Amino acid sequence: MEIVNDFEVAAGIDDVWTFFTDVPRIAPCLPGAELVGDDGAGTYEGKVVARLGPVKLNFSGTVRIVEADESAHRLVLKAAGAEDKGKGTADLTLTATLAPAGGRTKVHVVQDLVISGAAAQFGRGMIADVTSVLMASFAECLEHSITSGGRGGTATAVRGGTATAVRAAAPASGFAIGLRAALLALKRVFARFFLPYDRNR
Repeated sequence: MEIVNDFEVAAGIDDVWTFFTDVPRIAPCLPGAELVGDDGAGTYEGKVVARLGPVKLNFSGTVRIVEADESAHRLVLKAAGAEDKGKGTADLTLTATLAPAGGRTKVHVVQDLVISGAAAQFGRGMIADVTSVLMASFAECLEHSITSGGRGGTATAVRGGTATAVRAAAPASGFAIGLRAALLALKRVFARFFLPYDRNR
């Protein structure tokens, strides 16, 4: 399935690009994600705790940057993982495109996601809503980490033997994610059933 998200960051495009191309700095901003290994050649091992409603899934896998076009500010990440307990798998190709916006940066993210196992029982709408909630948390963390230089509420990312302070994403409970995703779903229902009525009045 393809999931599209857009957000803006109150930082210049060069600063946002530098952040995006540094996987150890990105990881602490992804709720539930943790890097546990680095092969030194651009492939990282990680763990992700994914929450879909009341279901909590633990994945282990790898992530790597397969394309980084600085002139076009286009980045492609590939991630693949499997449930620690269970038969579920997840494969993700994430494409992020950055564009300047008057001192800010617009970020367009396309996620091509293939899942199996327990997570596959949830509909596309719920998965897209949960992803939107997580992306909003990621955007907030990214902006804070860039504009504050990582001061306050930080985690430590290590790359090439150098420790870099970044703000970790705020922990998100399954209830909180589910509630915010449910609100998004209600907005969709409202738009689908009520807006056509308003236009016809």
